[in-house]
Amino acid sequence: MERTRIATAVVVTRGSGRDVEVLVVRRSPRLRFFGGYWAFPGGVVDEADHDGDPDDDDAHRRCALRELVEEVGLVPDALAEARALRPDLLARDDRGACRQFRALVEAAPHALDAVHPFARLTTPPFAPVLYRTRFTHVVAPDDFDPDIVPGELVDGEFARPSDVLDVWRHGDRLVAPPVVFFLELLAQGGLETFLESASDAAAALEEGGHLHPVRNVPGIVMAPLATRTLPPATTTNAYVVGEERLYVVDPAPTDTGEQKRLFALLDERCAAGGRVVGVLPTHHHPDHVGAVEATALRYDVPVLAHPETLSRVSLGDARTEPLHDGDVLELGRSPDGGERWTLTALHTPGHAPGHLAFRESRYGAVVAGDLVSTLSTIVIDPPDGHMATYLKSLERVLDLVRDGGVLHPAHGPVATDGARLLQRTLDHRGLREESLVGALERGRATEEALVRTVYADVDERLLPLAARSLRAGLEKLAEEGRAVERAKGRWELAVSS
Repeated sequence: MERTRIATAVVVTRGSGRDVEVLVVRRSPRLRFFGGYWAFPGGVVDEADHDGDPDDDDAHRRCALRELVEEVGLVPDALAEARALRPDLLARDDRGACRQFRALVEAAPHALDAVHPFARLTTPPFAPVLYRTRFTHVVAPDDFDPDIVPGELVDGEFARPSDVLDVWRHGDRLVAPPVVFFLELLAQGGLETFLESASDAAAALEEGGHLHPVRNVPGIVMAPLATRTLPPATTTNAYVVGEERLYVVDPAPTDTGEQKRLFALLDERCAAGGRVVGVLPTHHHPDHVGAVEATALRYDVPVLAHPETLSRVSLGDARTEPLHDGDVLELGRSPDGGERWTLTALHTPGHAPGHLAFRESRYGAVVAGDLVSTLSTIVIDPPDGHMATYLKSLERVLDLVRDGGVLHPAHGPVATDGARLLQRTLDHRGLREESLVGALERGRATEEALVRTVYADVDERLLPLAARSLRAGLEKLAEEGRAVERAKGRWELAVSS
C-alpha cells in the first residue's frame, strides 16, 4: 500500500540552555499532510538536492538550507544571492530555481556546515504515503524572525518548547506528533543534551521494537499494528486513551510480536504513572479483537463492550462488562490539569450491530473504530451491516463534532477536521445511491451487473467487497419501497402506486 518519500525537517533554535527557543510554523489547513498543524520547517528532498541518493546527509543539508530560504526567509550570509530566488522557490512551478539554488551551494560548500543532521524517523505504516524524514539542526541569529509568505505556511514564530507544549495540552493548537516528541526531549534537557538524546530515542523507534508515540491530541496515543484486515489497509489502530486511567481501544493483532509492541507501549505508560483499567473493542470483527483477551488478562482488567459485541466474540477467561450508549468512563485528570476528564460511549451501529465510538470530554476528539476510514470507504456487509442505520450513525457523530473534533479512525491517519470527513463520507454514499438508482432506471439488472456499473471506479480485486455494500444499498432502497428484488439477485425499481 505504502510508498515512501524522503524529507527533511529543520529544528531551528535561537538562544541557549533551558531558555532556548525553537521555530515552529503553521501549515496551511488546505494541505493533506498535517494541514493546520504546527510543525518544523522542511519538505521533500528535491532531485536538485542530491546526486543519486536522496537520503544522503549532504542532500538533507542542501534541502534544509533551501527550505529555510523558501519557507521562512532564513538566508545564510554565504548564500545571500539566494534571497532573489525565493519567489521562484515559493512558486513551485519553476524547477530551475532548485537547480539554481544548488549551484549557489556548490559555489559556497561551507554553507552546509551550518546544518547538523541528528535523527531520522519514518512514518508508521498507517498511511498510503510514508515520510522518511531526516531531522536537522540549525542555529539562527538572535535577531532573526521568520518571514512567512502565505501559501503552504500561514504563520510562524519562535517559542520556548515548554510553551508550545502547554498551548498544545490546553487544546489551543494542533502540533504534529513528531514535533511533540522532539519538543518534549528539548524541554526536558535543554539544547545541550537534546541532539544526543533525540538521536538515541529516534533510533530506538526506527529499529521497530518500540511504537512511535503518535499523539495528535493530548492523552490519546495511536498504535498502528499489523493485522489481517481488508485492503488497502494493512494495520489497525489501537488507541491508548488517558494518562492516569488508561483505556485500550481495539487491541487488534493476533501476532505475538505485534502484541509485545503494544504491551511495551502500555508498560511505558504505566511506568509514567498510568494504570490500565479497561479494554474497549469497538466491535467484533476479527481485525479489531485479536489481542483483546491477551491485553485484558495481562493487565487484569475487564473487557467493556456493547452486549451485541460481547455475544459475538470468545474471550476465554477475560472478565466482561456491558457498555451501552451514553455510558461514561472516568479518565482522571486531563493532560492540562482539568479535574474531570471522561470518555463517553456512543452506540454507532450500521457497520456492525454493537459498534461503539468514544468521545473524550476535554478536546472533543472521537475514537471512531470503523465508523469511517481515511484510507477508503467502510464496507457495509449485510446482515451485520445495515446501510440506513450506518448513515444515521454518521449523522449522529457529525452533529457532535460540527464545532471541532479530531476523528481517530481504526484504519489510516487521523482526520483533523472530523466533521469534514463525516460529511464527505455521507456525500459519497449519497452519490453511490444516486448511481444505483440511475442504473435501475435503465431496467432490471443483476447485482453482478450493477456492481460493475455503480462501482466502476473500484479496483477489480475489490469488487467482491463492493458487492456487499451494493447489496446493503439495494436493501435500503427496498426498505424505503423504492426497489424490488424480483428474483434472487435481480432487481428493479418499484412501481409507484
